[in-house]
Amino acid sequence: MTTFAESEQLQVPTEVQDLLFREARTANSFSTEPVTDEQVRAIYDLVKWAPTSMNTQPLRALVIRSDEAKQRLLPLMAEGNRAKTEAAPLTVILAADVDFHENIPQTFPHNPGVKDNFSDEAGRVEFSKLNSLLQVGYFIIGVRAAGLAAGPMTGFDAAGVDKEFFSGNNWRSLVAVNIGKPGDNPWYDRLPRLDFDQVVDTL
Repeated sequence: MTTFAESEQLQVPTEVQDLLFREARTANSFSTEPVTDEQVRAIYDLVKWAPTSMNTQPLRALVIRSDEAKQRLLPLMAEGNRAKTEAAPLTVILAADVDFHENIPQTFPHNPGVKDNFSDEAGRVEFSKLNSLLQVGYFIIGVRAAGLAAGPMTGFDAAGVDKEFFSGNNWRSLVAVNIGKPGDNPWYDRLPRLDFDQVVDTL
């Protein structure tokens, strides 16, 4: 339990802390209230400012909204994730762009020659995955900042998703996130978190 004194050490108001972390939950059911294109854009336009190594920004997102796209995705989801994915207003597939280096002249303009350091594709795969996973975390917090619930999932056939949706580029799927307003009985029981002293050492 976080005390008032602890929450006062942070710069944002307690209600914002609660919205983004303490009271935010992973939703397992969703209402029929739609998620708008404007909300999705606002989420991205917020979280794009969070840091990545050399500002490479390798995360890519595919919004699955239409019934046709959802029917292509559902067979590739793990069985336990299909019903909630079908019911969610939209699902965003978050992926790492292995060819992120092509954008370095735009994203790192003071040293565009850094692009040449990424000629090895195997190295780019690992680099793009690490930095995209950072951005996945930012994205989930952005969804919460929009007053929506996120249901991130890694239970899906990633190779199948890549073949079905990303055959025309070099994106590699990482996480699928259901997004919407919570529906009926959306939460499992809150699971415990590790305490500070279990996690943090100081030298």
